[in-house]
Amino acid sequence: MPAAIAPNVWIASGVRTPFAKVDGPLASYDAIELSVPVVKAMLAQGVKPDFAVWGTVIPNLTWSNLAREVLLDAGGDPTIPAFSTIMACSTSMIGAIEAAGMVDGRGRDLALVGGVESMSRVQIGLSVALSDWIRKFQGAKTGGQRLQALGALNLKDVRLFIPKVANRVTGLSMGEHTEITAKEWNLSRADQDAIAFASHQGAVKGWEEGFFDDLVIPIGGAKRDAIPRKDSTLEKLAKLGPAFDKTSGKGTLTAGNSSPLTDGAAAIWVGSEAGMARLPGETPKVRIVDYEVTSIDLRHEGLLMAPAYGVPRMLARNGMTYADVDLWEIHEAFAAQVLSHIAAWESAKFLSEKAGVTAPMGAFPRERMNPYGGSLALGHPFGATGARILSQAVKELAARPKGERAIVSICADGGQGTMMLLESA
Repeated sequence: MPAAIAPNVWIASGVRTPFAKVDGPLASYDAIELSVPVVKAMLAQGVKPDFAVWGTVIPNLTWSNLAREVLLDAGGDPTIPAFSTIMACSTSMIGAIEAAGMVDGRGRDLALVGGVESMSRVQIGLSVALSDWIRKFQGAKTGGQRLQALGALNLKDVRLFIPKVANRVTGLSMGEHTEITAKEWNLSRADQDAIAFASHQGAVKGWEEGFFDDLVIPIGGAKRDAIPRKDSTLEKLAKLGPAFDKTSGKGTLTAGNSSPLTDGAAAIWVGSEAGMARLPGETPKVRIVDYEVTSIDLRHEGLLMAPAYGVPRMLARNGMTYADVDLWEIHEAFAAQVLSHIAAWESAKFLSEKAGVTAPMGAFPRERMNPYGGSLALGHPFGATGARILSQAVKELAARPKGERAIVSICADGGQGTMMLLESA
């Protein structure tokens, strides 16, 4: 008997916490404590998902399957399967893609998907060598064995391991990598600051117009995002010094045009038409047309350049150009990363020689990008960013005429990225 054909898969907006800078108003919450109010709010809609996917980037030895712990602490039905996932900054977006692949109309019709990052509550560990020594010492049966173990202790191994925001292969941070990319693409400081300024303007507009009111739930005393700056100006941004290249005199990435370390959690729904019918009728939802998961060689290409390859490939196989996309939600790890993607998308040489796309794509419509701000202004809790961007895109696209389309694109540390093509219905 042939396998059942998977139904159309949809994505519906969810809720998130406010986002706040590290050591700010959310600093007392760990990853579970940030996640539980979000999942409770999702379940309070009277919906029981068929499975749950949740992710975070920063490891914690206190738990292994974060998704299961969050679901149980939120009072979810313990019969709901839940698994954790991780893909750096694309974590909750790859979770949505995983869920979309599992939705089959045969008992798997609705998934609760999301992620979290508690940058303020990073667990410090022992070096692996010291951990090995402690295990051996604890396993000693006699005083002599303990003395022998003490003699084997190497003092250079007695140190703490503090997780860093750096790539293991290269040893460089994402900011340091993006400084290299900015120089390779000759990206100006002024253009980067302009992207950051527009992001803050969009985020402030979104809050003032009430766009975020049903997307953000309060937690503790935090009721709205703490990062968007209404008083931001191009002049103020121009006064900031380089954050990653402080010695060459050519550094262009600053604290103002780079996303801040952020705490926060976010969730979305993914499901079939039957699954969507279980949600409240006013929930914004759109159809997933296509998706792309792209990896590049980070040793020879910019660390965050995967979407420069993936987006045109996805559009080409759907017979589309940039002008056919009505809304662009692009993750803003750094303004330079956004600008390098746009420069690559508008380069016929890059498209043909690197991305393998020969069809003309046209000029990139910047005026359709991130209308209510991006990660530069709203913040970037690694595990939550995918769900935040998807909810934002879904809400805006669902209010538009039938057949309009959106691209959601997220780069990820390690030379990877995820993209989705969505359509209003």
